[in-house]
Amino acid sequence: MTIGKFLAVVIDCANPLGMSSFWQQLLGGQIDPNTSSQEWMSLSGVPGLGYLGFQKVPESKSIKNRVHIDVDVETIDDAVQRAIALGAEKSGEIVEEETNYFQVMLDPEKNEFCFILRKGNT
Repeated sequence: MTIGKFLAVVIDCANPLGMSSFWQQLLGGQIDPNTSSQEWMSLSGVPGLGYLGFQKVPESKSIKNRVHIDVDVETIDDAVQRAIALGAEKSGEIVEEETNYFQVMLDPEKNEFCFILRKGNT
């Protein structure tokens, strides 16, 4: 028997409004009006995820994330260009693995995430 059920992924950040806007444009979903404040914002209805929250914290990011979001894309180059236009940064080059290609990216607050192109989709 499990203890509970999955509710959301939450990203610590300095600017919940800015981060929710970036991720909404990247993944979709709607800002949940019940969670809209200077301290907390969340997106509901994010395809494949459900809720994605953004919690204001006083400290800035200082080390590599231990958990990150993988985003399934049709083409890495197009995804990279669109994300850069939204405020993301590319980190390194595309890496080829046995089952996929991936590109590490940084969101506007330098949190790592990856664009994934599965080889079955090429």
